[in-house]
Amino acid sequence: VFNAETAELLSHHQVEIKQEFPREGWVEQDPKEILNSVYECVERTCEKMNELNIDIANIRAIGVTNQRETTVVWDKTTGEPLYNAIVWLDLRTQSTVERLLKRIPGKNKTFSKFKTGLPLSTYFSAVKLRWLLDNVEEIRKAVEDGRAMFGTIDSWLIWSLTGGTNGGVHCTDVTNASRTMLFNIHSLEWDPELCKFFDIPMEILPSVRSSSEIYGVMVCFQTFVKGKKISHFQCLGDQHAALVGQMCFQDGQAKNTYGTGCFLLCNTGQKSVFSEHGLITTIAYKMGKDKPAFYALEGSVAIAGAVVRWLRDNLGIAKTSAEVEKLAAEVGTSYGCYFVPAFSGLYAPYWEPSARGIICGLTQFTNKNHIAFAALEAVCFQTREILDAMNKDCGIPLNQLQVDGGMTNNKILMQLQSDILCIPVVKPSMPETTALGAAMAAGAAEGVEVWSLNPGDLTAVTCERFEPQINPEESEYRYARWKKAVMKSMGWESSEGPSNGKPE
Repeated sequence: VFNAETAELLSHHQVEIKQEFPREGWVEQDPKEILNSVYECVERTCEKMNELNIDIANIRAIGVTNQRETTVVWDKTTGEPLYNAIVWLDLRTQSTVERLLKRIPGKNKTFSKFKTGLPLSTYFSAVKLRWLLDNVEEIRKAVEDGRAMFGTIDSWLIWSLTGGTNGGVHCTDVTNASRTMLFNIHSLEWDPELCKFFDIPMEILPSVRSSSEIYGVMVCFQTFVKGKKISHFQCLGDQHAALVGQMCFQDGQAKNTYGTGCFLLCNTGQKSVFSEHGLITTIAYKMGKDKPAFYALEGSVAIAGAVVRWLRDNLGIAKTSAEVEKLAAEVGTSYGCYFVPAFSGLYAPYWEPSARGIICGLTQFTNKNHIAFAALEAVCFQTREILDAMNKDCGIPLNQLQVDGGMTNNKILMQLQSDILCIPVVKPSMPETTALGAAMAAGAAEGVEVWSLNPGDLTAVTCERFEPQINPEESEYRYARWKKAVMKSMGWESSEGPSNGKPE
């Protein structure tokens, strides 16, 4: 909860959501658990506000921000999910992608680029939905009976929180719709030709709204505020919300968010710029029904914070994420060891689902500290790759990088990032930029209007700066070695092999 006049964070609560890995390459979450975590966070945040003597009746609007491509199908008559949510970095759809590619002349992955801004990839929602329709009998039957609803996490939450089976609003916003591969980013409508190509019935899709308008009223919130119907909904995909929260409203402004993955977005204004270097084109935001859509170029990296979690949970080389930073700090070098965390293939700028993670350059001297350092360095090298692509596409190199997200608390990582990019890295002192962006869009909506998005009215944010501390030659040498490692990670997997992931 933020103060609309000062952008000060007043109260917050967070809950970690379990990820499930039923098979190799599969990543799922329980939609009910996600919904319950929202109830819990609302309740705990309101309790904290009461303790601070802040009247929760002053909450005027609620913004939703979410993992954009994660896909849910639920039954509108019972309100129950028909399958777990398939998470954005899930790889089960690789064979679906290959099957669809065979239907495209020349197997052109970028066949829909000028309509959707996206390449055909396991990443986006349409192929996840296609997999569900092909493989889950219950979903196929619900579609036939007219009971199925599809949505990304924002749609599932908004529908559930605005009444669910009792008049819940089935909608999404342009930023989330632009990540499905079913949405025309110019006409701002679902595309009948693409729905036909993926064989997806249009009646299960949510209606598409702007990122800043009242969608409905949060029914459960009335119990917290003595029956007052006060809390309206708006939504923005998480990376778009971070762009807004970082105040990147000018053409050419960019931010990088370090979460599970890494997402670098650059505002390109009211024109959609199409990348020649492996980036995707996406809708940045649309701040009201009658306002124009703004576009962004985006570089997406699948594994960032997830590599630290992997070192902690899978290898057990550290008990906490903070310990990984400590291990890296003790050596201050990877000692020639390079880590390519292509656990879900490689996203931008390669779009290579056959890549797999590798650690190379190992010697008898290498220990867990060097591997921890190489893991952090990998996040920075991946960001450098997408920043290079962005500079080529935009023609104007960025002179500093604005950053946010949970991993930015890692000072070693932030210094490494500045060293590898050879430009300053600027981090706001309040890291919850994504939540701030969602709050700004919610507070600025027509009918709420408690937050001004005029550049002159925006509060300046206090920041921490990290300046490059190594010479550019060393940075280039390390980057070239990293690129060599990336080449070795490619072409590892094919969907022709055994499905259980075990060698023959």
